[in-house]
Amino acid sequence: MTSRSSNEPEVDDPSVWVTVPTYEEVENIERLIRGVREAVPAAHILVVDDNSLDGTAEKAEALGAELGGIEVLRRPKKMGLGSAYRAGHAVGVARGFDLMIQIDADLSHNPADLPRLLAAVEQGADLAVGSRYATGGSVPNWPRHRLALSVAGNRYSAFCLGIGVRDTTAGYRAYRASILRAIDFDTTHSTGYGFQIEMTYRVLAAGGKIDEIPIAFTDRVRGNSKMSWRIVAEAMLLVTWWGFRDRVLHRDRLPR
Repeated sequence: MTSRSSNEPEVDDPSVWVTVPTYEEVENIERLIRGVREAVPAAHILVVDDNSLDGTAEKAEALGAELGGIEVLRRPKKMGLGSAYRAGHAVGVARGFDLMIQIDADLSHNPADLPRLLAAVEQGADLAVGSRYATGGSVPNWPRHRLALSVAGNRYSAFCLGIGVRDTTAGYRAYRASILRAIDFDTTHSTGYGFQIEMTYRVLAAGGKIDEIPIAFTDRVRGNSKMSWRIVAEAMLLVTWWGFRDRVLHRDRLPR
C-alpha cells in the first residue's frame, strides 16, 4: 500500500470508500478517477492494481499526488476481480468507512450515477446495484449474442437461487459496511461474475435489503475486455451448486 502524500487533504466526509480494480487500464484510469471525484468530491479512492505493465498504477499514484484522497494497492500478479474487491472492501471497512462503492475502471460504469447509488443506501438499502436490467436500465450498443448471454446468465442465477434480483452479475455497487461485516465478505472465494452473484446471495440470506438502480451500461471503448469463458463457467457452476445445496438439500443458505 502506498503511504499518504504530505499534501493529501483530510476527507471532509469519511463515509464513502471507492474500490477500483485495475489491470492494464492506463487509457481509462484518469478519466474514471476524475469522474468519481467530480461526482462524490469527498470520496476516498483505492485503486487495486494487479501488476499492470502499462503504467496504470503509476498514473493513479500521480493523480493521488495531484488530487489527494487516492491510494494504490499494488499486487504482484493478476488475482481476479473478486479478489480485488475483497481486498479493497477489507481496507475500507477496517478504516471505519460507512459506505463502500465498487466501480470498474473501463468506463462502462458512469461515475455520474454514484449519487443515486449512495442515495439508495442512505435511504435504507443495504446494497444498491447499478442495474442494466431494472426498469429504465439499458445496455446500448452491445452485440446481441453478448446481451443474450448476460440476460440468460442472470435469469439462470435468479432461478437457481430463488431470488428476485434482475442483475445479479452487476459490478457497479454501493454497500453498507455493516452488511459487509454481517455476511463475512472476506470468506467469499469466487473471482469473476461469480463474486457479484455470491455477494448478492449472501446479502439476501442475511436479511439485507437490495435496491436496483437503473443505469446505462456502456461497453468499454478503450483497452481490451477481461471477460473469458472460464469466468462465465465458474459463475454458472457455483450458482448451480448453491441452488442445489440450498433448495434441494436444504442446507445452510450462506454460500460457501
